[in-house]
Amino acid sequence: MRQALTTIIMLFSALLIAFGFNQLIIPHGMISGGVSGVTMIIGYATGFHISWLYLLLNIPILLWGWKSLGIHFVGWSIVSVVATTVAMSLIPIAPIVSDLALGAIFGGVIVGAGTGLALRQGASTGGVDILASMLTRKRDISVGMLIFVLNGSIIAVLGYMTGDWDIALYSLLSIFTSSKIIDLLHIRHVKITAFIITSRSEALRIALLPLQRGITVIRTRGGYSDIENDMLMTVTTRYELVELRKIVKKTDPTAFVNIVETVGIMGDFRRPSQ
Repeated sequence: MRQALTTIIMLFSALLIAFGFNQLIIPHGMISGGVSGVTMIIGYATGFHISWLYLLLNIPILLWGWKSLGIHFVGWSIVSVVATTVAMSLIPIAPIVSDLALGAIFGGVIVGAGTGLALRQGASTGGVDILASMLTRKRDISVGMLIFVLNGSIIAVLGYMTGDWDIALYSLLSIFTSSKIIDLLHIRHVKITAFIITSRSEALRIALLPLQRGITVIRTRGGYSDIENDMLMTVTTRYELVELRKIVKKTDPTAFVNIVETVGIMGDFRRPSQ
């Protein structure tokens, strides 16, 4: 069931990306970032079908990422790239809006949603996403903003070379919008700290161990009730917060939980698999 759900989400992700490209970005002559942007430039210049160029240019990058990111991540990324190629071949290239700004913003929203869904499922849409995922394995940074910086740099250079700054800047607007949507969906890098005051500290400590996060037990005393309890403190990600809530509710429904977003961390922190 999990594999089937992942497959459905990956296919839907590919459909969103293809729709954003063919109906909002490409018809206006705008450029996406990274590999897709390069394929669009080549497609505009040569008349070759952009979808097949997208597939061809992604093949060496996927092979490069295979060793660093593993078969699971790159395997699903291959599914995403192939599905996007097929969807781009089937969806007609025709603008659904006439305004460049609307095409840039909503194209970015739709492409970002498709990319974010793929990343959340433990895959990517190929191209610069592969490079960004490899870099975030080593550095605790935002995937969306990293993709924006990498892609934005490429488009800035292309805009300088072609001299068409209107298209280049609208393309940057599209990429920026896309990067923000990616970060809304791909939340593995966002850290949170949970302070859990419970009378069942040992049972809850054991129940939280499968999350593979450090847990600190602190003795507390209620200022009003004067009752002594234990407080469990753990740092995890927003992505794993749903599972943490379920564990706490099941183990001790009366526990008091304070959840705050963590600005930064130092020391060892196990990063979840992508």
